[in-house]
Amino acid sequence: MPHRSPELMEIKPSRPPGATIERMKIEFFGAAGEVTGSCYRVSGAGVSFLVDCGMFQGGADAWQKNLRALSFDVRELDFVLLTHAHIDHSGLLPRLLMLGYKGPVYATPATIDLLQVLLLDSAHIQEKEAEWQLRHGRRRNGSQRGLMAPLYSVTQAMASLQRLRPVEYGETFQPHPDVRVRYSDAGHILGSAIIEVWLGKRKIVFSGDIGQPGRPVMQDPTPIADADVLLVESTYGNRLHRSLAETQAELSAALKRTLFAPSGQRGNVIIPAFAVGRTQELIYVLAGLVRSGQVPPLHVHVDSPMAQAATRITLNHYELLDEETQSLIDWQRKNPRALNLRFVADMQESMALSAVREGAVILSASGMCEAGRIKYHLQANLPRPECAVLITGFQAAGTLGRRLVDGARTVRIFGEPVPVRAQVSTIGGLSAHADQAALLGWLRHFRRPPGKVFVVHGEASSAEAFVAEIKSQLGWQSVEIPARGQEFGL
Repeated sequence: MPHRSPELMEIKPSRPPGATIERMKIEFFGAAGEVTGSCYRVSGAGVSFLVDCGMFQGGADAWQKNLRALSFDVRELDFVLLTHAHIDHSGLLPRLLMLGYKGPVYATPATIDLLQVLLLDSAHIQEKEAEWQLRHGRRRNGSQRGLMAPLYSVTQAMASLQRLRPVEYGETFQPHPDVRVRYSDAGHILGSAIIEVWLGKRKIVFSGDIGQPGRPVMQDPTPIADADVLLVESTYGNRLHRSLAETQAELSAALKRTLFAPSGQRGNVIIPAFAVGRTQELIYVLAGLVRSGQVPPLHVHVDSPMAQAATRITLNHYELLDEETQSLIDWQRKNPRALNLRFVADMQESMALSAVREGAVILSASGMCEAGRIKYHLQANLPRPECAVLITGFQAAGTLGRRLVDGARTVRIFGEPVPVRAQVSTIGGLSAHADQAALLGWLRHFRRPPGKVFVVHGEASSAEAFVAEIKSQLGWQSVEIPARGQEFGL
């Protein structure tokens, strides 16, 4: 779909120029006391808009939460602002349109490119899951109506793409006569943005998901100087990541231990990886390990059509990548045999990987092991003690990935028990989210404390710890964790 510029004809007329905006409120529909389902509505005095429209993920009640998520008249919305393409921030956009929304959705060009892959994949997975349940007569937990229906179809996801409007980093635009908006690079994934919104004389800043500075591939997050109201994420608000050097050493040790052990003790390395962001980072790190001589040449299979598409989109936005990544891409193109990188296209090729007994690095989605081809690779390799499973990203409560991280000795995959004999390791330094120190570092760029700070997008323990650190280290006192469904006057 070609990019389109914001169109003035879509802006609704409001009060006379210069009129002030009063009686505004913000409502929290998701990512409040939890990580997924990001969705915030700002409304009052003639304007109403959403920032993000994300899907809840993980846990038996996720489908019911998604079903009830947009429990207001969406036809009253003037526009939608998206921070980035991850499904927990964008995945209910097609449902928003199903319920009657007809306005524009603003996002960066890279986010728009990624959404053309992610939203269609989300719809496809839902349709396939519904078919599987119908075929096997399974019923969804908590549903009184029996079999689960998709939240939206592939056709409806395609229709939602027509509402997307591109916004460049650093440009200020007006989606409404009383509202000015600016997007800045958040350093999280390709196209991710921090959003500044001016409502009359008030300014609200939505951090979106903040990236870890000094991390591979992405630029560092953009500092912001001021806000009257701030919403800041807290995914890792209670912990620190390992350094990149420590992460590389840990990953190198796991690869050598599993792939290059004495004959008869070798297995495969299985890496569940988010198709957007994490897979591209892992390719970068693996190539760097080979280039530096820390590991011998590797055979890497990227078994995810979506990851292949996301990698192609990443290369199409070469200018957004940091200098180190651009250099490594150039090296990889000149040395294709050093990192033997193979993108697996069809399902037959994917199934054939189950017969590979040793020497393979398999990157596959989904990152939380809840759907997609990774489940087949886990089913084939988890029972084998000579294999390794490397967890490289956040695992939400209730997901298969979280159960593996928590040390489950048996898990259920496709309804069957699977013993966990492979070595499961967490590689924490590759997180696309800033850790506690990096989040505090980003906040220190504010010249004065915002009038109100809402800590969002974190499980309760993480958000609570981060609130305490903000108060003790920065001296900011008007800081709180909103609850889902809560609203606050601005």
